[in-house]
Amino acid sequence: LGAEGHPVPGLLGPPPRPADARLGSPSAAQLDPAVVAEADAVINLAGAGVGDRRWNDRYRQLIRSSRVDTTTTLATTIAGLPVADRPEVLLNSSAIGWYGNTGDRVVEEDAPAGEGFLADVARVWEAATRPAEDAGVRVVRLRTGLPLHRDGGLLKPQLLPFKLGIAGRLGSGRQWIPWISMTDWLNATTFLLARADLAGPVNVVGPAPVTNAEFTRELARQLNRPAVIPIPALALKVALGGFAQEALTSTRVLPGVLNRAQFTFRHPDLRTALHAALHD
Repeated sequence: LGAEGHPVPGLLGPPPRPADARLGSPSAAQLDPAVVAEADAVINLAGAGVGDRRWNDRYRQLIRSSRVDTTTTLATTIAGLPVADRPEVLLNSSAIGWYGNTGDRVVEEDAPAGEGFLADVARVWEAATRPAEDAGVRVVRLRTGLPLHRDGGLLKPQLLPFKLGIAGRLGSGRQWIPWISMTDWLNATTFLLARADLAGPVNVVGPAPVTNAEFTRELARQLNRPAVIPIPALALKVALGGFAQEALTSTRVLPGVLNRAQFTFRHPDLRTALHAALHD
């Protein structure tokens, strides 16, 4: 967006801050309404990383509060502005964790919330956008899958074990992974900014989910490394604690809204998405 000439000031709490940042701490309910009134659109991606560390009760609370509190502050601030000053759209991050464990069942945006910690977080996270929605602002809830990029997300922690030849499928490998290339995630987000006719939940995932076993085989092929050492579920629970169950969850999600809106994926299959993530 910045490269296209749009001013994109950040709403940041602790330093360091870029020169054009607007001071505020939405997670602590500190936000100057005048800052939001300057915006044509608000994009909220705030939230502590779910896979950054072992889960304990304190970190679970941080995962929840860093999402819900920030969203609540933004949505209520938007709703409190005069009608003429409200941004046209709020794009608010959510996650495919909304659906819980779907097994082999294919789901789209009309599926109800599932069960489990991340599904519960997603439910209250999305509900926190309602003040803005009730005020007449278009709200899009970005139910993001697992973006693929070598510098983070799903891919980064797997690269070294794969390169060393000590990687393999997680558990049974039958769980479905709703991946998306980083390029397609960015393109989908800007697409949704411009489409005034689209609102509500949108699955920001690739069009062809794969099982963990399929993902493992393709990543090993592209790295030209073996991937023959499966990681048992018990070992995952020892290594990851509470996050292990989520890592083994099967979520077979399709981008129903994006498909019907005729969004074009640059990387419609895992092979091209992984190649872009590793080499572009």
